[in-house]
Amino acid sequence: MKLLLLQLTLAFALQATTVHADEAGDEVAAVREKVSSLFAEIQPEHVFSGPIDGWYTIRKGAIVAYISADGRYLLQGDMIDLDEQVNLTENERDNARRDMMSAVPDANTILFSPEKVTHRVSVFTDVDCTYCRRLHSQIADYMAKGIEIRYFLYPRNGPASASWTKAEQVWCADNRNVALTAAKADQKFETHSCDASIVSNHYAIGQDVGLRGTPAIVFEDGTLVSGYLPPEQLAQRLDAADR
Repeated sequence: MKLLLLQLTLAFALQATTVHADEAGDEVAAVREKVSSLFAEIQPEHVFSGPIDGWYTIRKGAIVAYISADGRYLLQGDMIDLDEQVNLTENERDNARRDMMSAVPDANTILFSPEKVTHRVSVFTDVDCTYCRRLHSQIADYMAKGIEIRYFLYPRNGPASASWTKAEQVWCADNRNVALTAAKADQKFETHSCDASIVSNHYAIGQDVGLRGTPAIVFEDGTLVSGYLPPEQLAQRLDAADR
């Protein structure tokens, strides 16, 4: 008798779990359908479980928002766990940036690498931006700190700008490292025609990353630093992030 009761209890529990899972699946499917129908750039796979009950997370690149389970309310802003003192939204952004950066092979960047690498960062740079030039003028100092820099070309003024043309010329140079250094110093360099669509790719990644200006530095863990950091300060920040 006890065995029969136990079997019935387990059967009902399994049935309830299955029903709950089906309901949850129907709910998120409805939310995904509504969001993707309202926002052309949002696909169903950009919607998934949220950090609190009754809400789902929308994440495209480093852009994060939340939508209620009934699909009525949309919230865009930082969600903070006061008990844990954790910015849940920023964690989502960091995870997204980490995934995006790790998916880009070094061959699709302009790589400056020291003999011994202790840290790797991705830097979105505009050939003509003042602080981008200041950062690059100290490239030897970053290398001395063991900081490997993967440059992404991000002309802030967008396509058809003079900076965009220079970025394409840098990418089409036989030696991109030399060309980038020369371009940032307003010096001439050898280049030729080539498929420069990588600039468009870099630009799109920068927008997904959520950068607000150049230079923008992305750590390996996805942390975004907007603006220039001197070599010593950047090394300290990277060391602290590793602890």
